[in-house]
Amino acid sequence: MMLIMRKQQISARAAAKEETHERIVAVAARAIRRSGYDGTGVADIMKEAGLTHGAFYAHFASREAMLAEAAGQACAESAAAVMEVVASVPPGKSLEAMLRAYLSKEHLVQVEAGCPLAALGSESSRQAAEVRRVTTRHIKEMVDLAARQTPDWGQPAAHERALVTVSTMVGALMLARAVDDPALSDGLREAALKHLLPATS
Repeated sequence: MMLIMRKQQISARAAAKEETHERIVAVAARAIRRSGYDGTGVADIMKEAGLTHGAFYAHFASREAMLAEAAGQACAESAAAVMEVVASVPPGKSLEAMLRAYLSKEHLVQVEAGCPLAALGSESSRQAAEVRRVTTRHIKEMVDLAARQTPDWGQPAAHERALVTVSTMVGALMLARAVDDPALSDGLREAALKHLLPATS
């Protein structure tokens, strides 16, 4: 009986620790998109998660390890949002729907919940190897997803177009967020969309 109770206590502690870990990662995933990697401090993340600074090392070996997990979470959320858009329309309209959603006004203002590539792209080259690895994997997944929406998926030309598509999408959104001129911001998104849409027809 005592053994069973001890196992239940250990299991409950492990579950609580996992839940806390997931909460920290979720907070950090929002924070890196909002404030950038360099603007995301351990103390601020732990405070926002409702935990003490000292509890951090019970969950992560280093700040870089936390940032890598946060980047992975942000990328997973972004990929899931894109997949939801793709699944909501007929196959022949999926790339257009993906482009319109990505380059929309709504996505422009959803920094905390939006694409981590547009939020963090310029900082990624200066991050630790584990963070860059997550970014690289997500870019490859986005390129593959874009290529899969084309009739000639699997051909070199489809892959090359997908590289240009993802580069244009991310770059346009990054610049549209960077400027303080609303007309220019709209123009950047709309011009990119106009340029990319012929690829969907």
